[in-house]
Amino acid sequence: MRFEEVYGGWQRSRLSQEEAAEILGVCSRTFRRQICRYEENGMEGLNDKRLTQASHRRAPVDEVMGLGERYSAKYHGWNVKHFYSWYSREGGKRSYTWVKNTLQGQGLVIKSKKKGSHRQKRERRPLPGMMIHQDGSDHEWVLAKMGFNRNDG
Repeated sequence: MRFEEVYGGWQRSRLSQEEAAEILGVCSRTFRRQICRYEENGMEGLNDKRLTQASHRRAPVDEVMGLGERYSAKYHGWNVKHFYSWYSREGGKRSYTWVKNTLQGQGLVIKSKKKGSHRQKRERRPLPGMMIHQDGSDHEWVLAKMGFNRNDG
């Protein structure tokens, strides 16, 4: 409905193409394309056809359902890594990530918790020969190594 209002204002010369495009939140070239599609096919021409088409790479529904049934019947309780090794040996062609996401999407496998920190966060140990930091702080271990004392100032 909004496009029709803006289109009507543009046709009556109340709005320029740039103003109409700005109201719709698109560039002027996109507005011109929408005008052509609207005049040819009406409001149906403005629908984005890409959203209604399934991807050609998408797995068939029977393959997705078969994976879930196979896991439930024979491999229930296995983690995805072990199940995938059997899946690929039995002729499965999909990737590990696809298998994992499919099983998680069907609720057959729960998502694991995020792992903890790899290392503890702590101050770096001062070592001889380390450089002064960019903030210009004068650490005693740097001054002592260079032959200065803090009191020499």
